[in-house]
Amino acid sequence: LTEVYSSSPALGRYFRSAQVISFSNESSTVTYQLVFSVPPSTEGFMENSMNPDFIRNILRQNIYDED
Repeated sequence: LTEVYSSSPALGRYFRSAQVISFSNESSTVTYQLVFSVPPSTEGFMENSMNPDFIRNILRQNIYDED
């Protein structure tokens, strides 16, 4: 995750760290925390760039690009 988000053209400059919060072998589920340093309130920044769907799609696109 660190490589994916730190190299992202859209979020790389804001990305600070990724940490695994929990891991389940039974369900193959990992919960992680992403830390971003966001600029002072910029109109639309939080609604667009920090939108959970947008952040998830960056990871999803990276996975598709690997295949």
